[in-house]
Amino acid sequence: MNEKKRVVNLDMKQYGMFLALIAIYLIFAILTGGKNLSPANINNLIMQNGYVVILAIGMLLCVLTGNVDLGVGSVVAVSGAVAGILLVDYKANMWVAIIVALLIGLLFGMFAGFFIAYLGIPPFVVTLATMLMGRGLTYTLLQAQTKGPLPDDYIFIGAGFLPAWQIEVAGGKLDIVCIVVAILASVALVWAEIRSINTKKKYNFATNPMWQVVLKLAVMLLIIWFFFYKLARYNGLPFVLLIMVVLIALYAFVTSKTVAGRQIYALGGNRKAANLSGIDTNKVFFWVYTNMGVLSAVAGIVLSARNASSTPKAGDGFEMDAIASCYIGGAAVAGGAGTILGAVVGAFIMGILNNGMSLFGLSTDIQRIVKGAVLLGAVTVDVLSKRKKG
Repeated sequence: MNEKKRVVNLDMKQYGMFLALIAIYLIFAILTGGKNLSPANINNLIMQNGYVVILAIGMLLCVLTGNVDLGVGSVVAVSGAVAGILLVDYKANMWVAIIVALLIGLLFGMFAGFFIAYLGIPPFVVTLATMLMGRGLTYTLLQAQTKGPLPDDYIFIGAGFLPAWQIEVAGGKLDIVCIVVAILASVALVWAEIRSINTKKKYNFATNPMWQVVLKLAVMLLIIWFFFYKLARYNGLPFVLLIMVVLIALYAFVTSKTVAGRQIYALGGNRKAANLSGIDTNKVFFWVYTNMGVLSAVAGIVLSARNASSTPKAGDGFEMDAIASCYIGGAAVAGGAGTILGAVVGAFIMGILNNGMSLFGLSTDIQRIVKGAVLLGAVTVDVLSKRKKG
């Protein structure tokens, strides 16, 4: 009986993220008179938060080790700056600019990973250094100026749309591609849940009550259909959404189905025990921060493409949004617990907060206060819940 109760409580905490996302969205729908419900705003919400989701995916791996990376915003800036300089000043091929920008992120990640993993310097200190160095390098490369406009092919990465098949319906156009994708996503979600239940039954593991399964599916299907229907009424699927889906699927697989993923959780849970079990924790630290550097460069490319320019202040404060996304999404402060899906939901909660407060007319200063309070609340809930269990 106790075991069953434990499973129920754990699942409700997980589902609470989706319910919170819906609740926050509905609150701002009321406060803004429905402005955030428009198809154009849904499209902007996805495009504006694409780089935050990308950073949150990489940041989750750092958080799982019990640490964070403070330098991601600066790496976003310097990667975008390099791409902009190559495209505008040297008229380089778009793919050359992208590859060089990714290499810049890789080098920053390897630099941080080396000092953290093999010299034993605390991640907070190392990434604080990369934050300062990266921002200074960005201003030096750009000479405090904006590089732009960037080529249309490059802009497509952050502001383009996948080919659409639109038909005329009452009230405007509807993209059939979006509807088909929503159907496929719904079928995949239901199939994955059924498969999970059957696997648990096969090995005599505890299964969730049916009402929980139905509630979970209902909430997730509601979110899927709402977003895809709104996109279908606009210009179709943003290209950045494809990038996000690919990265989410890839990293969800890595963290849940591979040895490398299990090693990260083991390191975050207990580093000494992980070492004793034969895991090279230094290697894990190195690749986690190297990976963070590469994903920061991807985010830098997406951001500069969306802005159609490279600016010295690009990525300012992005590290805070990425870190907050992970903690709001249920990652443990001490490390060893958290999911990619949770980090993504956390990123969209942050995005909905930013978007809603902007539409409502709140100043940037007030927005920072609200986001800080939300982050503090999420961490407080995590710490207090662990004290009760202890």
